[in-house]
Amino acid sequence: MTAAIDPVSRYSFDNDDPESVGRHSHLSDILDGLTFRRLAAVGDLAGKRCLEVGAGGGSVARWMAEQGGDVLATDLNVRHLPVGAGFRVLRHDLVTEPVPDGPWDLIHARLVLLHIPQREAVLARLAASLAPGGAIVIEDWATEFGRLCLSAPDAETAGIIEHYRDLLVNTVLPARGNDPTWAASVHERMVGLGLEAQTVIEAESWPGGSPGALLIAVNVAQLRDDFVAAGFTEEHIQRLYAAVRDPRLVVRGHFTYSTLGRRPHA
Repeated sequence: MTAAIDPVSRYSFDNDDPESVGRHSHLSDILDGLTFRRLAAVGDLAGKRCLEVGAGGGSVARWMAEQGGDVLATDLNVRHLPVGAGFRVLRHDLVTEPVPDGPWDLIHARLVLLHIPQREAVLARLAASLAPGGAIVIEDWATEFGRLCLSAPDAETAGIIEHYRDLLVNTVLPARGNDPTWAASVHERMVGLGLEAQTVIEAESWPGGSPGALLIAVNVAQLRDDFVAAGFTEEHIQRLYAAVRDPRLVVRGHFTYSTLGRRPHA
């Protein structure tokens, strides 16, 4: 029997894992365009205090700094955050430690809160640390929707992709504290915290060999033991690894909810 995972103490995707380098690269390729457009909508960042939460590989923190922001990038594990990239770095636990001293003009968190069981309390603390007129941008994937595979070379490959999605969304990640429905609730929760909220939702298709398709293989590689325990066999894994590199495969990207909440000036 596999030991139960404590969702409070184990983040789903460990930065010490060798696969994490590919994860950060793929996520940057997939999401930076949307993220940069959303952050640009906040306004001129020159001289603004910016907090990047769960900074990962640092692409968003770097962009903020390039816009003139005074940026602090935080993560549980900061090993992938480059030195000398124009922003400060802090090893920080968003759940157990207070929000770094603000007030902040801009706070951004991408694919972070959906993995944290204490997400509602964390969002409330982040919102409370905003300066008057400050903005928080929360970006998460809504993963509860089925039919990930849009096109496949054969029915068996399509079945493996759907089996992967079902296990990831309904078994593997929820055991670690993930909520696949969280993204769609952020807007209402921001309004409840007194913020003026606006949400953009985007999704794209990902052909085999693209960052979005290759991220599927990274997910399985990082959570291999969990998938095997849930019934995903070695044959399934090897067939999936081949499928996500096949251009005949096309998968639907997850719906990205990008919610911008602004604290009123008064």
